[in-house]
Amino acid sequence: MRSKIDFQPKSLRQRALDYLGKREYSYFELAQKLKPYAEETDENPATEQIAAILDDFKTRGWLSDARFTEMLVHARKTKFGSAKVANELREKGVADDLIANAVAAVKLTELENARGICRKKYKASPTSREDWAKQARFLQSRGFGFDVIKKVLNSTNDEDNL
Repeated sequence: MRSKIDFQPKSLRQRALDYLGKREYSYFELAQKLKPYAEETDENPATEQIAAILDDFKTRGWLSDARFTEMLVHARKTKFGSAKVANELREKGVADDLIANAVAAVKLTELENARGICRKKYKASPTSREDWAKQARFLQSRGFGFDVIKKVLNSTNDEDNL
């Protein structure tokens, strides 16, 4: 015999808490995730409902763009360059001042990270123009700037000969 279960839909607030319980979100990103679940009414539009909940979370310290930025930088800085990290933060709706701080943090170790990524993917340094271009395109796709790419690919020849 089956028992009837009363299914009550989650409130917008509970849904937001569930999302934040799994990982950090930026304000913009969490608002986008909640949008499909918000009910549109004449006196209280969905965007106002979401904004009220997220502003409350922000004042309580449960939602922080700075913390989200720190988490994303920590996760991405060993695999990607500053351009890719900055672009991803922009897509997530993070403020420009937080992006500038994040880029500065990534640039501190960008050269070493690019070397490590390049050596992991390509065991040998480029021997021809085609190899050099191939490795440069790979590093560029990972968000590294041309100055870092030149240093990585040109310095490997000198280091390999030592």
